[in-house]
Amino acid sequence: MTTTLELKNLNLQTAAAEKADLLLLLLPRQAGAAKVGKTARAAKTGGAAALLDAIAAAEAAKDIDRSKAAQTLELYSVAQVAARRVVLVTSGEGSGPELRKALQAASGALRQESIQKAIVLSLHDGLSDAAVHALVLGLADAAYQYTATLSKAKPLALQSITIGMPDAAAVQPAFEAAEGIAAGVALAREWGNRPANLATPAALAEVARGLAKAKGVRVKVHGLREIERLKMGAFLAVAQGSVQEPQFIELHYQGAAKGEAPVVLVGKGVTFDTGGISIKPAAGMDEMKFDMCGAASVLGVFQALIRLQPKINVVGLIPATENMPGGKAIKPGDVVTSLSGQTIEILNTDAEGRLILCDALSYADRFKPRTVIDIATLTGACVVALGHVRSGLYATEDALAEALLQAGEATQDPGWRLPLDDEYGTGLKSNFADMANVAGRDGGSITAAKFLQRFVGDWPWAHLDIAGTAWKSGAAKGATGRPVGLLTRYLLGLAAQSAANKAAAVPAQPAARTTGRTARGK
Repeated sequence: MTTTLELKNLNLQTAAAEKADLLLLLLPRQAGAAKVGKTARAAKTGGAAALLDAIAAAEAAKDIDRSKAAQTLELYSVAQVAARRVVLVTSGEGSGPELRKALQAASGALRQESIQKAIVLSLHDGLSDAAVHALVLGLADAAYQYTATLSKAKPLALQSITIGMPDAAAVQPAFEAAEGIAAGVALAREWGNRPANLATPAALAEVARGLAKAKGVRVKVHGLREIERLKMGAFLAVAQGSVQEPQFIELHYQGAAKGEAPVVLVGKGVTFDTGGISIKPAAGMDEMKFDMCGAASVLGVFQALIRLQPKINVVGLIPATENMPGGKAIKPGDVVTSLSGQTIEILNTDAEGRLILCDALSYADRFKPRTVIDIATLTGACVVALGHVRSGLYATEDALAEALLQAGEATQDPGWRLPLDDEYGTGLKSNFADMANVAGRDGGSITAAKFLQRFVGDWPWAHLDIAGTAWKSGAAKGATGRPVGLLTRYLLGLAAQSAANKAAAVPAQPAARTTGRTARGK
């Protein structure tokens, strides 16, 4: 079951009258129980007054403290309130990160079996676009449930969530953009979470074909023979150890004029990574099903584009394969020839992501792109450097890096820029090929980026290392859907910028002259 989100004009009084199983109130951080927001204070009677009294009583009893973040308090049968349950959640100043934390704290209440319809009302006087985005994404996150391989999974009861705002029209564009991103995040999470025996290269190709049924989207899937004809030697080297045939997935979204240069997104699609002959330790190897989260994020972005229909052209490239230690697998010391013609000595078969990406980056050159961005769960070194909060970002242009960083901050999907100094690439030297595929432990995420940079044409390029942010381990194990938010926000910004530039380039039309007879009327 899919939970629907809607935006509606509501204040404290009208929300109290709405029939629902749950009314979730987001309380701002302000001193004194009476200060709950201008809209709320304006209501003095009926359900609004009852709710204000309940909030004041809870604060007086110190059952909830709005000066502290993400505190919750559940109330039952509040007089003159139609919702069966009321949950108070402290939400600070209403910033994006504060709202996400508040909704995480309240997710248990939303996911209870008895809750089918919920209303979420912000008592802040106003929310920024970034806060609205956080609200929508936080609620979509609470409503996500993985069931694909669970035989006895009980579907989430939650059918609909109404987000109440005093002036819904003012935030409608931000709501719609966030809703589109949420759909993309959900798709990326779903395929990231599926096991490698179901999320095969062929299965990813079927997802792409499904997306291509939508307006403005087309797909071309290159199978083994086509990949061989393209001479993608590095990609094929990784794939040769698996019985699963590789797929090179090429998606096109056309929202702008046909001749307008596209943004090319390249997603690493290693559907399972054993490390190959340089095999990984057994502990935690199950999480290598997440090694295709770069590919999943590209599919998620296309889902968002389909929903939002921005005026921009985008190409998605996904080299999809397993990395297995079969009898035909590549060996340390093997030399392969990439699509670019450059030769690579494979010193470590577990550095396979860069091998499939380098051929896809060379292929991207044929589109004469506006920008190319690759997305990959590429290195454990990036996790050591940045942990699980920020994705590693590399870029050949400052403007591109800044635009991506801003998009990440706006969507609570942050990145951190790392260097691309030429000196970092010296460790890739080889006596037997044009380069080696690894350069030692030091600066491992950077040297991986330097490897990829050797296959980048004369266009702006960025690399996102999402090894620390694409999934969570432990009790919360699962894909996050990052960086769908960052990438979609970046593309929406480019589309808006292009529209503004075109509008500025159109000369103002002189006012039409009117005859005296027309001016006076007939």
